[in-house]
Amino acid sequence: MKKLRFKPYTFPIALLFISIIAYGLLIPWMGFYWDDWPFAWIAHTFGPGEFIPAFLPFRPLLGPIFVVTTTFLKENPLAWQIFALLLRFLTGVAVWWSFGKVWPAHKKEVALLSLCFVVFPGYLSQWVAFTHSNQELVSLLSYLLSFGVMALAVQRPKRRLLYLLLSFVLMFVGLYTTEYFFGLELLRPVVLWFMFEDLEPQKRARLVQILRIWAPYLVIWALDAVFLYVYHGSAEYDSYTVQGLSVFQQPLRQLLAQGVQDIVAAIGMAGFAAWTQPFQLLTRPVDITTNLLTIGLVVISFALVAFYLWRLEVPQPDADKQGTSNSVRTPWGFQAILLGVIGILAGRLPSWMAGLPIGLTFSWDRFMLSMMLGGSFFLIGLVDFLLKDDRRKVVVVSLFVALAVGQQFVTANTFRRDWSNQQQFFWQLSWRIPSMAPGTMLTTSELPFVYETDFSLTAPLNWIYSSTDTPHDLQYMLVYTKARLGSSILPSLAAGQITQMTYRTATFNGSTSDMVVFYYSTPGCVEILDPVYSNAETVPGQTYMLTDAIPLSNLSRIRADSQAATLPAALFGSEPAHTWCYYFEKADLARQQGDWNQVAELGEEAAAQGYTATTPAEWLPFIEADARTGKLDDADKLTQLTYQGNADLVPALCMLWARVNGDASVPAGTKGRIPAITAGLKCSP
Repeated sequence: MKKLRFKPYTFPIALLFISIIAYGLLIPWMGFYWDDWPFAWIAHTFGPGEFIPAFLPFRPLLGPIFVVTTTFLKENPLAWQIFALLLRFLTGVAVWWSFGKVWPAHKKEVALLSLCFVVFPGYLSQWVAFTHSNQELVSLLSYLLSFGVMALAVQRPKRRLLYLLLSFVLMFVGLYTTEYFFGLELLRPVVLWFMFEDLEPQKRARLVQILRIWAPYLVIWALDAVFLYVYHGSAEYDSYTVQGLSVFQQPLRQLLAQGVQDIVAAIGMAGFAAWTQPFQLLTRPVDITTNLLTIGLVVISFALVAFYLWRLEVPQPDADKQGTSNSVRTPWGFQAILLGVIGILAGRLPSWMAGLPIGLTFSWDRFMLSMMLGGSFFLIGLVDFLLKDDRRKVVVVSLFVALAVGQQFVTANTFRRDWSNQQQFFWQLSWRIPSMAPGTMLTTSELPFVYETDFSLTAPLNWIYSSTDTPHDLQYMLVYTKARLGSSILPSLAAGQITQMTYRTATFNGSTSDMVVFYYSTPGCVEILDPVYSNAETVPGQTYMLTDAIPLSNLSRIRADSQAATLPAALFGSEPAHTWCYYFEKADLARQQGDWNQVAELGEEAAAQGYTATTPAEWLPFIEADARTGKLDDADKLTQLTYQGNADLVPALCMLWARVNGDASVPAGTKGRIPAITAGLKCSP
């Protein structure tokens, strides 16, 4: 064991291993999230070529990347998760290779840098794979490689022109396809300064050489700035507007104070908070299985990373071949800290210009993508500057890496649960709503999903229910009143109000009179709401943004006699076992049709298999069915069970029994027993 050594060429294998345990352990159970849904829907419905016009109002040069990737990966969630993992791994390799060329005398430090970069815990949206692979990771990989190729151009004069041209192309792809990495170009002249520190000790001469090399990069960068400014101000653009320049209209003292505050916040979040946040994992109770697994993963990761780094051979470079000496005048740790600070602030620049906040929670963490190189430089620089013993450096970095792996695993598990909840929701929805009339707006206050919005879920809704030959006419739309009420999409909850929404290259046209209002919480089943059977009294305690919409719920939009919706197995899996929610949804559909016998039979079948309501309100259809079919003892029992489960449902129970009592078709004998059943409810006359 003492003789075991790892050659430098094994480092990419180590990076792949750490990438897999950080991001890959749960990907067989991952799916689509956030903007993944509309992108996957576009690929499925229109084909890859549709991404060109789809991105014209947002990032006009990004569409070709989507065209290429979706041609091969199509709309397979597992394929996208694997692709995103490989890209994340390759960005780590790019950091290792590129900055290894910049600092050939500091291979060990660069290895530590790339390990931290590949698991950077400030960015926790890795599993939004379809979106971030195309929108950022491909561009980031290209941009990182441009640094390494630039270093080759400096070190190998005979092929300088070829390397420079390749570096320009890589830079172009990294900058022009997305604005995320625009600010990172500020790192390039600083990197060149440190590269030339030993080649040209005279600072003035060194500056001239650096400017000569950086000049074409500066031109490309300046042209990108002009392109962004002109395009963002054009009529074609339809996304975030530049707001950062407005801060310069403030008084100088206020401007300086805010500037210092923004700088401290960015460095504090990407340089410190992102790395210290995972330490909270060590404070969680280990009697919970997930927490125990996480701690075990952290311990194993720490042991393996530390052992590997201790045994990693780092060859000393040949100064003549590398074009640089083995010593530098400025300590490497200081160089890394400086690059870290610049990288963090430069990475923050695009989101700051758009007036967008950064954070360590979804979805603001996506802006950490452009700051994670700076954040990684900053951490490794501090470690190298403060700790002189190599073994201590390895221990500290291994601990940070292991905790970051644990943080990514915990986050992955939340994505896994979210995907499972999505699948359950759409299966329940398909059981309750076999088909919908085109132009229907499915409305709720919000859904218990972390990684999706209402607009995201509009895509699978159309994927499941739409059967039109003109897909650019979007047939269905899912709307959160909490997010949209008072906006141009849903100005109010007045009946007959025309609504319209552009969805990439498709358009939805509907009306508030064509809404189907629903409620869904976990645990629980999807509840279709209506003014009679499932009104505001059946969802006590819910926001007015849900209950005020119930009078608009038009159940005639639901077509029970049409061909049932088909859920793609590749997305939603095989139809799950028919447990309680299946019987509830089918019973609620039968209640809508007035088939009380069918409701009662479904209740009996569910009870015979040992299933019971997940929430007290789910007993209501079966209480009414039992009452109307003469099973008063069962109705009484379920009434008491509902009341005991949630006393706030008393108004709903009273309305239910009043409805039964007022129905002329209900036998007089049944009506005679109602007062005894409702006596404990104290219903108003």
